[in-house]
Amino acid sequence: MKISIALCTYNGAQFLQEQLESIAFQTRVPDEMIVCDDLSKDNTLEILKDFASKVSFPVTIYINEKNLGSTKNFEKAIGLCTGDIIFLSDQDDVWNPEKVEKIENQFSTSPSTALIFTDAELVDENLKPLGYSQWQSNGFNQKEQDYFIHGKFIEVLLKRNVVTGSTMAFRSEFKKLIFPIPDAWVHDGWIALLIAFASDLNLISEPLIKYRQHHLQQVGAGDEGLTIYQKIHRKLTQLKNLESDYSNFQPECIRYTLAYKHLVNSRFPSIKTNKIPLLKARASHYCIRSHLPVNRTKRIPLIIKELLNMNYHHYSEGISSIGGDLLRNNSEIK
Repeated sequence: MKISIALCTYNGAQFLQEQLESIAFQTRVPDEMIVCDDLSKDNTLEILKDFASKVSFPVTIYINEKNLGSTKNFEKAIGLCTGDIIFLSDQDDVWNPEKVEKIENQFSTSPSTALIFTDAELVDENLKPLGYSQWQSNGFNQKEQDYFIHGKFIEVLLKRNVVTGSTMAFRSEFKKLIFPIPDAWVHDGWIALLIAFASDLNLISEPLIKYRQHHLQQVGAGDEGLTIYQKIHRKLTQLKNLESDYSNFQPECIRYTLAYKHLVNSRFPSIKTNKIPLLKARASHYCIRSHLPVNRTKRIPLIIKELLNMNYHHYSEGISSIGGDLLRNNSEIK
């Protein structure tokens, strides 16, 4: 099968060379690399052009006419890939030498699998191991992993995204399903969720990339590396704020409503139509939470209904979410 790598860059010169070298030294090199640069102002392009002139596989570099942002830049890069399997690559990680080979082998032995993702070793900006993996950091535990293995990946993904783009590869035929990617979504969460509603997802529990943590990142790795004091302080702050991400409820409502409408209107042949009501329920749950009455007493019937429907269990954090919705200050209700 033909392997494509979709790499997106933006002012990535500080760490890019190590990532490129890790791709060049794969035991199974790609058949093509598509690079979309989002108008870098450093010497990212010089590094890319030098790399392209030295490797055995074709590297095509596209420079955007305007800044697209991460999600739309990945959409562009994915759309330009011509391979059977598309790997997504960030500009600041380092791939283990056997990453492509191991993922390709799993696709070969499992024709029904449409998307595969792996764990990642968390490292600092100098590639020094932090002593724990990404899955440990974000709480993707053995129970949830078993859900994936036994085909219950939709249930996991409707609660939260556990699939990171830089560890992901998927079959290119699903481009028709995932495009266009809405601006409201991060590309990896959208891709994983939609493909889950049309085919099978699988995982490799081995960390196959070094996932670099540094001050330039937009997304961190969680609180696994914090001291006990720092963890307690964070939890107390969250309790004080009563789910400080409450302002995200309306965006969550919008995001999952978009996903629901996208699947309902899609003509992709293998969509699991019997599962789509779960997506609608997920969207509805956050729409309800984002519009709870200012009066706490009037919230109770709505909260009880969501509780009895198991929506707090399936789509939120259970009791802690219920407590937050009951006790939140009136000024926080929008």
